[in-house]
Amino acid sequence: MLLTFDEVRWSLPFDQALWFLPFALPICIWVAWSDMKFMRIPNKAVYALALVFLVVGLVAVPLAEYPWRLLQLVVVLVIGFVLNMGGVIGAGDAKFAAAMAPFIPLADARNFLLLFAAVLLAAFVTHRVFRAMPGWRARTAGWKSWEDKRFPMGLALGGSLAFYLIWVVVLGLLERSA
Repeated sequence: MLLTFDEVRWSLPFDQALWFLPFALPICIWVAWSDMKFMRIPNKAVYALALVFLVVGLVAVPLAEYPWRLLQLVVVLVIGFVLNMGGVIGAGDAKFAAAMAPFIPLADARNFLLLFAAVLLAAFVTHRVFRAMPGWRARTAGWKSWEDKRFPMGLALGGSLAFYLIWVVVLGLLERSA
């Protein structure tokens, strides 16, 4: 059974997504671009995203929920480092996923993972299609991800958080206008 865009319900409140989106979106774009161009997610981007949650989260997230969201960062960081040590994901991917974790309430984790899977598949196919286009590669000469056999996971990670926050905001706006 397929769900339509407006049938999906997220537990992240509209006002939280609205607070986070203008700060997180540029960082998500930065991470996607950097990982495609350099095959690296800069630590500055990871710190910036974590700082956005630390500061904006104090205003946007209820105080009782705030430390639990920070705990999610720690848990995802530990899982990410274990996966990195096993060679499954890159260190930058693990750190950025950890910085993303507090933005997603635990109640949304399952649906967010489904969203991430869809974005990952779309990002992989899109990246490979653009990589095969000589005209596009000429315009983006020197981008390491065109030559590297690995996939720039920052494209999917940043895209997933961006789509999630945008989705919640759009749904909230639609509900308010109805």
